[in-house]
Amino acid sequence: MLPWKRALRPAAALLLALAATLTPAATANATTPAPTSGWNDYSCKPSAAHPRPVVLVHGTFGNSVDNWLGLAPYLVKRGYCVFSLDYGQLPDVPFFHGLGPIDKSAQQLDTFVDHVLATTGAPEADLVGHSQGGMMPRHYLKFLGGADEVNALIGIAPDNHGTTLLGLTKLLPRFPGVGDLLTTKTPSLADQIAGSAFLTRLNEGGDTVPGVRYTVIATRYDQVVTPYRSQFLDGPGVRNVLLQDLCPVDLSEHVAIGLIDRIAFHEVANALDPGGATPTTCASATG
Repeated sequence: MLPWKRALRPAAALLLALAATLTPAATANATTPAPTSGWNDYSCKPSAAHPRPVVLVHGTFGNSVDNWLGLAPYLVKRGYCVFSLDYGQLPDVPFFHGLGPIDKSAQQLDTFVDHVLATTGAPEADLVGHSQGGMMPRHYLKFLGGADEVNALIGIAPDNHGTTLLGLTKLLPRFPGVGDLLTTKTPSLADQIAGSAFLTRLNEGGDTVPGVRYTVIATRYDQVVTPYRSQFLDGPGVRNVLLQDLCPVDLSEHVAIGLIDRIAFHEVANALDPGGATPTTCASATG
């Protein structure tokens, strides 16, 4: 192997780790939910029991379908009007979204929530996001007037204070050009690195805004948003939940907690309806 190729291998590994571990590969059409999915039904009207529509916000490299094949039907079955959007699209990149500048993605979320509220007639929505999708809405709440339209934000493994990706981001300065590549080709990845200008602005002055309830659901086995406690928020109206405090034998990592973990799903349902909450335990996996 030529020396220059050997030198590039760690940089390539870093990019692949960023790309491959944030969310699973897409397997469905990114703009049209499956006909039997039951969500993105704009004829749905919120009930007295569940008066707010739920907007699902996918993670990096995710889309409005694949990220929610588990949670969306779970919530629909429980009587919620559920909607999901695609955001952060890059030109000529199908299926894999959440890659554009996060402040621009927050504008897309703003427009989508306005549409959902206008269609359903509800005065407020609840937001549930996975990974970047649990952090990005905070820009909408803080800078785009979202606090007037949102009752609660529930983040599943959100990178609220960025990630070191198990320390791999500290290698970026050793490989000239890699950081620029992240910034120019996949801006959201650069925005999510701990200490980025985007995150510094987002978190200065406090993690929360008045009038919104915040829930963070994290797993100690998260291999993407590291350290996992960086996901937690500080401020009034915040509830930080560690999955293993609810069920010590739950081994879900970053992807599984958002896609298939029914213990996490049960805790999402509790956060959406605190008045009707029931204890989340290992048995919730069968609920």
